[in-house]
Amino acid sequence: MLRQNMNQKQLLMWINEVSFAATEMALYLDTHPDDEEAHAYFNHFTDERNKALALYSATYTPLTLDLVPESDPCSQWSWGTEPWPWEGGVC
Repeated sequence: MLRQNMNQKQLLMWINEVSFAATEMALYLDTHPDDEEAHAYFNHFTDERNKALALYSATYTPLTLDLVPESDPCSQWSWGTEPWPWEGGVC
């Protein structure tokens, strides 16, 4: 469950986990479109993912272009200033 006190690495891990769950449910729903329980599961993890992405973007940096705030469109070009995983980044 998303917690406001997660550090950057924990939040990124949570984003990966809920993204995986939402993607797997989307694939399942391709072949089982009438499964209401699966729809609820998909909606839950999609909501959790969106909340986590918004928190990550507000706290650290946007992870995708659609999360770049309109008030700061140039911020997307500063992504390269963060340490890469092999330089000790959070990944």
